[in-house]
Amino acid sequence: MDFWKRVEEELDFQGKTKKELAVLTGIKEQTLHKAFERNSSPSAETALQISEVLNVSIEKLVTGTDRKASSKDSISPDIRAMITKMNKFSPEQKKVIFDMVNIIAEKY
Repeated sequence: MDFWKRVEEELDFQGKTKKELAVLTGIKEQTLHKAFERNSSPSAETALQISEVLNVSIEKLVTGTDRKASSKDSISPDIRAMITKMNKFSPEQKKVIFDMVNIIAEKY
C-alpha cells in the first residue's frame, strides 16, 4: 500500500474529504488530486503537513506502521473498519448504534 492510499484510508476513517484536506493543509485541491491520481511520492514538507492535519505520524502514512504507538493506543483493524463505515451513517443511524453499544456495555 502506498502513501496516498493510506491518506485516503485515514480520511475515510476520520470522515474527512480530500477537499477538506486541501483546505486544512493549504495545498491546492488540484495539486492533491493529481498526487492521488499519479500516486507520486510527496515531498517531506507535504507529508509533514498532511500527517499533522490528520494527527498521525509520517511513519504511519509512509510505511503503514507506527512503532511509537503502544498497543493500547492503537485501534484494531476490525474496529477501525467499523468506524470508517459508521462515518458515512446519518446522525440518526449513528444514534441507534451508540444507543445499542451503551445498552450492551451496561450489561457487561
